[in-house]
Amino acid sequence: MKCTYGTVVEVPRPWSPGEADVLVVPGGYTDRNGPGVHRLNADQGFLRRLAASRALPVGICTGSMVLSAAGLTKGRNATTHHGAKADLAAQGAKVIDARVVDDGDLITGGGITAGLEVSLWLVERFLGAKAAQRTEVVLEHERRGTVWRA
Repeated sequence: MKCTYGTVVEVPRPWSPGEADVLVVPGGYTDRNGPGVHRLNADQGFLRRLAASRALPVGICTGSMVLSAAGLTKGRNATTHHGAKADLAAQGAKVIDARVVDDGDLITGGGITAGLEVSLWLVERFLGAKAAQRTEVVLEHERRGTVWRA
């Protein structure tokens, strides 16, 4: 798959929802006719598989809009990139202004760089605060903003 700015992503085999524990959906919302969120949102088969997956859905930036198109954010607390928050709300999500929103079995991150915060939150959620702090040191990145939890 060729991304918006020409980066090529090669996947050795198709996504297998039954093999995943966590499913991270990245964004890419600016080009309505190009690759990214809009193309995924038009793929009804993909959206059905996403909605049926038992994996923990994690939307980063406008990846939350893919989760929304699959019906996973309706009536739920979620966030996305500031430029798509009105769209997310229009699709039925309760938009929270936070870097990371953990609504139990749905996690979303607002903005492009919030992917770092989401990743560190996943480390903390699954492995504990000490592991997340050690990861921050290794990455030389200090978390900022809030993690909103249901």
